Amino acid sequence: MTKEELASATSATMEANGLGGSDAYIRLVVSRGAGDLGLDPRKCPRPNVIIIAASIELYPEKLYREGLEIVTGATRRIPPDALNPRIKSCNYLSNILAKIEGIRAGVMEVLMLNHLGYVAECTGDNVFRVEGLVLETPPLDAGVLDGITRSAVMGLAREAGLTVRERQLTLYDLYVADEVFLTGTAAEIIAVTKIDGRKIGPGRPGPVTADLLGRFRKLVSEAGRGARKES
Repeated sequence: MTKEELASATSATMEANGLGGSDAYIRLVVSRGAGDLGLDPRKCPRPNVIIIAASIELYPEKLYREGLEIVTGATRRIPPDALNPRIKSCNYLSNILAKIEGIRAGVMEVLMLNHLGYVAECTGDNVFRVEGLVLETPPLDAGVLDGITRSAVMGLAREAGLTVRERQLTLYDLYVADEVFLTGTAAEIIAVTKIDGRKIGPGRPGPVTADLLGRFRKLVSEAGRGARKES
């Protein structure tokens, strides 16, 4: 399937779900295709492409105004030498186990540490901390997904005059941060105001998070208008 064919099929899926011309969440899933019950990929001669299009609201709007509370899970992120985190696969078992911890704790998101005890990411979002005019996030070798939103936010932060660093972060680094926020395709940018019962900064979304959210939504809006013009 060419890029043009994939784009056409995605547009058709949007229309079929009544989402044409509107904001929506699109997920493309590519598998090796049908085969037998074994593990030999050569038995799957023709790949399958599944296109999912739906409206999605990961977090209610109220939490963007007030901030999100999260907890640190006991379930660790899969080590990067076991599964390359740059591969966005459907292997979500560890994320789901951590999510169950969050459900039991009464929160909507869970922070996951890597096998060395450093901060990796949340079950569905990348994590950032702000201290002054410095923005920090775990590096890819911490076992995090190289998210599209993550990369976009880092670029926007540099344009805004922030110093952006990728470094190994500890839980303490998050506890004492001025601001903490999460990024993701569905989440966009959402402030974290409490971790493990500890208030982050003043306990409300901070100015850097708010500024980056405004810049990101503007970027997405402009990209959407451009795509509609091209189509």
